[in-house]
This record gives sequence, structure tokens and C-alpha cells, in this order.
Amino acid sequence: MTEVILHIYDVTNSDSDKTNNTIVQINKIFKDGIGLGGIFHSAVQVYGDEEWSFGYCEQGSGVFSCPSGKNPMYTQRECIVLGKTNFSKSKVNQLLRELSREWPGYSYDLLSKNCNHFCDEFCERLGVPKLPGWINRFANAGDAAVEIAGNTALRLRQAKTEIVSASKVAYRFLVGVTSNSAIALESPANSNRGIPRFQSTWFKSLVSNGAKPSSSSELEDQDGAMIRQLQPQKREDDEEAPLRQNSRHDI
Repeated sequence: MTEVILHIYDVTNSDSDKTNNTIVQINKIFKDGIGLGGIFHSAVQVYGDEEWSFGYCEQGSGVFSCPSGKNPMYTQRECIVLGKTNFSKSKVNQLLRELSREWPGYSYDLLSKNCNHFCDEFCERLGVPKLPGWINRFANAGDAAVEIAGNTALRLRQAKTEIVSASKVAYRFLVGVTSNSAIALESPANSNRGIPRFQSTWFKSLVSNGAKPSSSSELEDQDGAMIRQLQPQKREDDEEAPLRQNSRHDI
């Protein structure tokens, strides 16, 4: 058995000293002050004096090693003993070869697949506890926010697709209603029944123009026109009655 040691660094690899100092201050406030987290790099040491971590590169594996606690890109902060592994040195080397194939450098992502995620998986396979939550909390929170935003955008696209599909179905229905109404009204059977004819102007104009109501106000206007045209014609003996009698427009 051998110890598995986690080395933690402040991420100070910016070309700007001001940026590096700001990150150090953020880590002091959010980690040392309130215990929430910060912006950290991590690496795992097991057998020997090398630590192993993961980073971006265009080609090849993103898994790399350097002397423990001496990564030149960052500022060492602390180290934590995570536990002891039962793996032999040869077994650890075999595991590292597997991880090197599984973690290519181009797959690096600051929020969802960074050095801390690599160390988490490495430690899990070694059979020791994963990293403390505060080390990668900022990245996890950012990744969750991106996922929520992505899901919201997907749902909006799905809703839009469903609305368009429903509109097409309704449009085809109206085309059928218009055609059937015209055939029924012009048939000889209906011409001798003495029943009032219902006008289908609204349906015909809707189909011929190819326009679909795009807002609630347009729907209300067109529904009102349809209702007025569908009202039965008044009897001839009522044509002399005052035009304003029983009119809704007087209310």
C-alpha cells in the first residue's frame, strides 16, 4: 500500500500579474474566508516523486506529469493525503496508460472536463476518496448553468416545432372544411330545402390568401367576422324593422 497525495495550486498562469493576484485574492476570500471554493489546479502523486494531471493540447494525450508540488505554471497552495491504495506500482502505471488514451488533450473543457475531473477519476480508480468538493465547485456550478441554459434552449426549439406542426394541421383542416362547405352549399339537395345559406367567405379568404393568424388580436378579428357571416339572414317580413332594434352595438 502507498499514500495517494493531492497537490493543489492557485491558477496563476496568466500573463498579467494583476489577474494572477486577483485569482489569489478570490481564492483567499471564497476558500479561506467562507470555505466555498475557488479557482484551483490539482494533481495526484502516487509512487515516486511525480504528480499526474490533465491539460489541453491539440494532439496526443492531455495527461502529463511533473515533479510533485513544483508545477511551474501555478502557485502551490497545499497538499492533502486522500488515503492509501492497494495498487502496485506496475498496476498504477497500467492505469495511467489507460487514462492517457481516454483523456486526449483536445477534449479538455474548463467547466466539464478539466484537471480536477481527471484527478477525481484517477483517485476513484485507485480506490481512494475523491477530491474535496470545494476544489472544483466553481467549475461544477458553471457547467450546471450551461446545461440548464442548453436545456431551456432545446425546450424552446421543441415548443416552436410543435406550434408549427399544429398550425399546419389546423391549416389543412380549414382547407378541408372550406371545400366541403362549398360542395354542400352548391348541391341541389340543399337548394330546395329553404334553409338559410351560410357564407364561408372567411374560410375561403383564409385559404386563398395562405395566411394564418399570427396573434391573438388577429384571431379575435377573424373569429368575429366568421360569426357575423354565419348568422342566419333575417326574414323578409323583418327587413322593415328598425335597423337598431335589438342591436348589440347599442349596449
